Amino acid sequence: MAVGAGRVDRDGLGVSRDGRVGVGLIGAGMISEQYLENLTRFPDVEVVRVGDIDTERAAASAAKWGVARSGTGDEVLADDDVEIVVNLTLPATHVEVSSAALKAGKHVWSEKPIGVDRESAKGLVDLAASLGLKLGIAPDTVLGPGWQTAKRAIEAGAIGTPLTAVTSMQWQGPDFIHPNASFLYAKGAGPLFDIGPYYFTALVHLLGPVASVVATGAKSRETRTLAVGPNAGAEFPVEVPTHVSVLTSFEQGGQGQSLLSFDTPLLRHGVFEVNGTEGTIVLPDPNMFGGGWPIRIARPLKDGATYPFEQEWETVLDEEPNVGRGLGILDMARAIRTGGSHIATGEVGYHVLDTMVSVEESIASRSFVDVASTVAPVPSLAEGFDPFASTLEPVAV
Repeated sequence: MAVGAGRVDRDGLGVSRDGRVGVGLIGAGMISEQYLENLTRFPDVEVVRVGDIDTERAAASAAKWGVARSGTGDEVLADDDVEIVVNLTLPATHVEVSSAALKAGKHVWSEKPIGVDRESAKGLVDLAASLGLKLGIAPDTVLGPGWQTAKRAIEAGAIGTPLTAVTSMQWQGPDFIHPNASFLYAKGAGPLFDIGPYYFTALVHLLGPVASVVATGAKSRETRTLAVGPNAGAEFPVEVPTHVSVLTSFEQGGQGQSLLSFDTPLLRHGVFEVNGTEGTIVLPDPNMFGGGWPIRIARPLKDGATYPFEQEWETVLDEEPNVGRGLGILDMARAIRTGGSHIATGEVGYHVLDTMVSVEESIASRSFVDVASTVAPVPSLAEGFDPFASTLEPVAV
């Protein structure tokens, strides 16, 4: 099957493409492994080049995953077979790299967050729109079958009217396992910007756009020390709060309570519960495609129940099928060919960033902060969406 074979469009106005969509990665760090593992299995896309500032690392990654070409980020942008650039650079450079890719005529999928400030991130969304190109922002964990099944169940009234949500992610932080963890404690990261996008994106998918936030934050120490890797023992500064508590109000009336911490010896990831008038749905970790199964609904205690109470549970989904990061890119690729819309849009990514910046401002001002942006209700993937189906066969000419 050819990758993005060119053909003259029916109106004779230019060249369009059909067949598989060519993908190029900029950034061959740790997260690229998860993307490449899945993108190299999806029949509707083909990874044609891996780029990195460290070209040897890019070459090793390409060789491991059977990708034909490697090189620098600029070579990815110049590659005519690349239609979607996957931006896996550091948060501080997300907008710069994504903008360059858009100006090179490429659609863009960026790791979260979309950027580290409102102005440049909004400019990125506007640039994509002005060029008629698609901009997608991680995470795409919410596109996994588990989250999509739960989303449809909530929309169908499985828990009645959604009222509140409770989420929590807490542990001692990534500096004891990540060889380059200093960037995870710099502006644009910390638990709020590194892990928060998973939780706030999921909340927006399930409960709608955020109206306002109020938050507190603290950091346990001013410096941390790398525990692993070639720079083990090196100290680095902590620039952001490492323990954040957030109360969230949603436009549709619901409320949320979220804890994000790199400061607790207790490891507790993936607490995510949505409470409704007729039940509480317990979801898996939004930072992962697996773990925390099954998805279940706890029903209210029956009249006359006596202590010790027995909770009544209903199973929504036993275990998620074998998928992972890359679903958002695949959804975008199919939308490019069909002319439709993808789900994990730049608008959603910007609203999540706006929410997190508002949290940061609330911590600093010790006050409620209104979230100025909004976003339309986020649609669901079509039921039966199969990432392993080949749907983009070339058109015979």
